[in-house]
Amino acid sequence: MPRHGIVVIDMLNDFVGENASLRCPGGEQIVPNLQKLFTWVRERNARGLDDIQLIHVQEAHRKNDADFRVRPRHAVKGTWGSDFIKELYPQGEEYTIPKRRHSAFAHTDLDLYLREENLDTVVVTGVWTNVCVRSTASDALYNAYKVITLSDGVHSKNDEMHEAGLRDLSIFTKVMPIDEYIQAWESGLDPWVGGGDQENKVK
Repeated sequence: MPRHGIVVIDMLNDFVGENASLRCPGGEQIVPNLQKLFTWVRERNARGLDDIQLIHVQEAHRKNDADFRVRPRHAVKGTWGSDFIKELYPQGEEYTIPKRRHSAFAHTDLDLYLREENLDTVVVTGVWTNVCVRSTASDALYNAYKVITLSDGVHSKNDEMHEAGLRDLSIFTKVMPIDEYIQAWESGLDPWVGGGDQENKVK
C-alpha cells in the first residue's frame, strides 16, 4: 500500500495575509482547502493510521541569506514572518522542516525523514506553485519519489503564475484536486496512478 507525506510548503505569515512582506495572495485562497485536508489527515492519524503524514516546511532564512540578493527580505529565522499562519499551525508530533532555499529538499533532512518513515509518495501543497512548490516536486522526483500536486492546495502570486506552474508540474506529477485525492484513498485506490505525461500530451 502507498505511504504519503503531504509536504505543506511555506504557509507562513510572510507569505499569507495582508501584512506579509512577500505576500502570495493565492495562498489566502487555499487556506480553507488545506484546513479540510488537515482535518481529514488528523482524523486518520487519531485512529492510528500513519500511512499519510503532514510535514510542515518553514522558510527560516539567516539575516544575510543569499536569497535576499534576488528577493525581498522575508521569513528570517525566529521572526513572526517565519512562523506558520495560525489557521494551519502544526499540531502534536507533525514534523517541521526549516529550509533556506526554494526546494524543501535542498540542504534539509526531508529525504531522510521520508525514508525513515517509509513514505514513498510526496504530495505537494502550499506556496508558490511556480517556485517553491515546483522546486520541491522536481527534487522529489530526482530522489525517486512518486509525486502528487494538489491543484487546489497550491497557489501563487497570481492566477497566471499558478496555472503556468501547474502546467509544468503536470509533466512529472499527478495533478488532482483535494476532494479527488481524498476520495481515491477512501475507495482504496492509489491516488498517484496515472501521474505524469508519458504520452507527451502537455502543451
